[in-house]
Amino acid sequence: MDVARPLPHYLIQRFHGWRATTYQDNKAWFRRLAESGQHPRAMVISCCDSRVHVTSIFGADEGEFFIHRNVANLVPPYSPDGTYHGTSAAVEYAVTSLGVAHIVVLGHSNCGGVKGCHDMCMGHAPALEEKTSFVGRWMDILRPGFERVRDLPDADRPRALEKEAVLVSLENLMTFPFVREAVAADRLTLHGLWNDTGEGMLEHYDPLRGFVSV
Repeated sequence: MDVARPLPHYLIQRFHGWRATTYQDNKAWFRRLAESGQHPRAMVISCCDSRVHVTSIFGADEGEFFIHRNVANLVPPYSPDGTYHGTSAAVEYAVTSLGVAHIVVLGHSNCGGVKGCHDMCMGHAPALEEKTSFVGRWMDILRPGFERVRDLPDADRPRALEKEAVLVSLENLMTFPFVREAVAADRLTLHGLWNDTGEGMLEHYDPLRGFVSV
């Protein structure tokens, strides 16, 4: 592997700053985590977007959340076909090995992945329609959600689709047998959230009221 290069200097400086402060102040806690393994209470499925900072939003400590990030915080339907399924593998591990009590799907405002799906479904993003587009094929997961908001006014559709990304993921989670079993046995609860990154607001999904502020 001759393409890798040393870490940029600014990241090295930040690491040394972290090790001299946060790590030194909590050394015993970090060593306990390393020795005893992880026992997170919740799994959070969030977007790759750099503006979404899950641990900051909830003030979480190391070892508290099992976090999986992907484009547009999507969960694909259960499909045990033996090919690569990073998100499905993360869900399986969280539920069957770690025994998390909660799975939280966290969507957010101004999501680029959701915008790509919107543009693709509206016929405005031919590049994403290509079979070779990884983003396009991943965003196919959200097409059922687009169909539910297709007839909304142009100004309202993008934000509604961001929330559909959360709902589609919750629906797809329930196609996994081990998720259904854990939910039925009251060992696991599912939660849908949407974060307005600019306003610092958080909404959660209520089956009776839709998305409402927390």
